[in-house]
Amino acid sequence: MTKRTKKVGVTGKYGTRYGASLRKQVKKMEITQHAKYTCTFCGKTTVRRKSTGIWNCRACSRTIAGGAYTVAYVAHKPQDEPGQFHERAAPPEVNTNVAMSTAHPPPLPCDQLCDD
Repeated sequence: MTKRTKKVGVTGKYGTRYGASLRKQVKKMEITQHAKYTCTFCGKTTVRRKSTGIWNCRACSRTIAGGAYTVAYVAHKPQDEPGQFHERAAPPEVNTNVAMSTAHPPPLPCDQLCDD
């Protein structure tokens, strides 16, 4: 067969539908899910995707649980040390010296309300 697509690759089946950016995302996912991966048990490049999250090595017949599109699944980026968080912008400081509105006067303390 001759090569029919130059840029779009496996997403050529979608034609002009769904938008270019979505087709690029789908292309990335489909290439990774249809690729062959190296088995961590036997070392051969025979691991193929069986279904979502299930990968099978055809050489040693081992079944591996992994990610939906790749064998190795990274849940999140690990932190440097436990208890440390990434730096965030400080929240804006609230000015407490602002005069209160005259629409609602401040509440009176209890000792001024109760004259026994």
